Amino acid sequence: QVQLVESGGGLVQAGGSPTLSCAPSESIFDFNYMGWYRQAPGARELVARISVGGSTYYADSAKGRFTISRDNIAVYLHVVGLKSGETGVYYCNADRLARNWWGQGAQDTVFS
Repeated sequence: QVQLVESGGGLVQAGGSPTLSCAPSESIFDFNYMGWYRQAPGARELVARISVGGSTYYADSAKGRFTISRDNIAVYLHVVGLKSGETGVYYCNADRLARNWWGQGAQDTVFS
């Protein structure tokens, strides 16, 4: 069973620049995609993802301030200037063929 361990969530002042990390129990390069989703009251929405080849995708709302990256150990989501509307639980996702795995979620709460 694949496990995704997230870290880096917490209280963030509006305008802050947090970084979340997600370390899978298998090699990052074993997955077609790894990505980050945000869940606020409502649906869980894709924020950004990175393919095994290194291609990145960002939701329109994330372009310009969110950066997804990786090394051999983990996938990261870095935000510049976090906004109060971006409070939520950030979930790491790993996709391999038709299967998906989720992390436990990292709560980012933005305060003024």
